[in-house]
Amino acid sequence: MSAPAPTVEEAVQAALATVDDPEIRRPITELGMVKGFTVAGGKVTVELLLTVAGCPLRDKLTTDITAAVTKIAGIESVEIDFGVMNEEQRKALQATLRGGGQSAEPVIPFAQPGSKTRVYAVASGKGGVGKSSVTVNLAAALAKRGLSVGVIDADIYGHSVPRMLGVDGKPTRVEDMIMPPQAHGVKVISIGMFTAGNAAVVWRGPMLHRALQQFLADVFWGELDVLLLDLPPGTGDVAISLAQLLPNAEILVVTTPQAAAAEVAERAGAIALQTHQRLVGVVENMSWLELPDGSRMEVFGAGGGETVAASLSKTVGASVPLLGQVPLDTRVREAGDGGTPIVLADPSAAAAKALDAVADRLAVRRESLVGKPLGLTVNTRR
Repeated sequence: MSAPAPTVEEAVQAALATVDDPEIRRPITELGMVKGFTVAGGKVTVELLLTVAGCPLRDKLTTDITAAVTKIAGIESVEIDFGVMNEEQRKALQATLRGGGQSAEPVIPFAQPGSKTRVYAVASGKGGVGKSSVTVNLAAALAKRGLSVGVIDADIYGHSVPRMLGVDGKPTRVEDMIMPPQAHGVKVISIGMFTAGNAAVVWRGPMLHRALQQFLADVFWGELDVLLLDLPPGTGDVAISLAQLLPNAEILVVTTPQAAAAEVAERAGAIALQTHQRLVGVVENMSWLELPDGSRMEVFGAGGGETVAASLSKTVGASVPLLGQVPLDTRVREAGDGGTPIVLADPSAAAAKALDAVADRLAVRRESLVGKPLGLTVNTRR
């Protein structure tokens, strides 16, 4: 005996369940956003609750809901009545996203033993080596491979990641949770999203630590495969806070070929000895300039990346590979200024190919055994 055909109401409910909130990436029905709906002839009216008034993604929700519901036979039009969640409803949403209760102290999901997120802290000894360009291009390249990727612009004083990724939206708050904006499939948070215009950030150690803690614990990242942190140059407060908050983070050192930059980069990488973090490798940026005749001009010298990798390998007593050499190309700068990383804007460019190759190596997961049962049994026989 065959099952009865679903009613129109059941079909509408099922259609709404296929629509994800653009920020949270979970079904609107699961998030309590659908207050109700009515069906009158070929018209469906949906009562939808937004998390905050003036939600910038309401047009996207309208388009997605209309497309899903009008696929139902006999439904010709959809009208959406927007409302706003009250405090109790937002707290219920927050509890849903955090999986129930909330502890008094913020919990950093990436620091938990069961976390499957690979955390890369992109560091450099000095400014001007293209650390942020490397970060955003690696993020875009990893997202292009289908991974769920987040970026924290932890360079509090020199934040530039939002522009380079083309993020112009502001984070949305749900009670004390922050929904990060997205661009090119990458979730992004930066202190620049909370300051007026291009205002300078004048903070000292404790405030920097608290800001980084909030970015890690109060932002709803969802299930990330990779989290990249663009650190400020050097070995100051943020690097120390990172080691305390995310001891499992792996350090990726960016340098240029010149000897002076390499020496400073070695010091930045050597902090891993004190923090007991793993050095995942070195990226040499601005390695050479390819001339029209096909020859290479080594504008900043040569060998800095290899020197840093060899020195750090000796210092930490483990292999620290040179992951890639990225040639100097004005298109990298142009793509960053335009908000579309070169790995997306011009994937055939030599710099894009080099960055894609580094992303390939970072995308390979090595599962940690920390906190995981090994399934061993004790043989009591003598």
